[in-house]
Amino acid sequence: MLRGFQLADFVTLGNAACGVAAIFCAMAYVAGSGSAWFFAAAALAPAAFVLDVLDGRIARARQQHSTLGRELDSLADVISFGVAPAALGYAAGLDGGWDWVVLIYFVCCGVSRLARYNVTAESLSAGGAKVRYFEGTPIPTSIVIVAVLAWAAWQGRLGDALPGGAWTLGPATLHPLALLFALSGTLMISKTLRIPKP
Repeated sequence: MLRGFQLADFVTLGNAACGVAAIFCAMAYVAGSGSAWFFAAAALAPAAFVLDVLDGRIARARQQHSTLGRELDSLADVISFGVAPAALGYAAGLDGGWDWVVLIYFVCCGVSRLARYNVTAESLSAGGAKVRYFEGTPIPTSIVIVAVLAWAAWQGRLGDALPGGAWTLGPATLHPLALLFALSGTLMISKTLRIPKP
């Protein structure tokens, strides 16, 4: 199967690899391996973003657009900009019951947003090779949340020291910082928010 891949597809796989590595780094941090693993996980987000930008540019420059490439890109993005940021959030201390709900919601929004994009890409491109605008914020915007978590780590404010503290709501705990994930997910699935695609 790999023999049928284009250069852009291998770059996309690099994006996915960054996301998986970020998840592993987050798990290593939770296991007590030291804060360097948390920073490594956060650093892999911009690396994945660079590869995500490059794969599209390479595909356009070589005129190698394909349905396979688009699907591959979406699957990689789910890992790098959906699951990995959620794992990093959990590692940072968003481990209350309501935090779980918010993080799951965020990932589900990301999956839904990418599925909708793939289904509607042809109509949004108006017959051209390129989609003219995004409906909802693109999932790579979650890199902003990763930057916030990296800042909190730099300030030594992870775990019980997370900015905003923790609220006990009924049977579970919610850290207000988790609401950034809720906001990001909600913006991703917005139908009315249209962002021109560069």
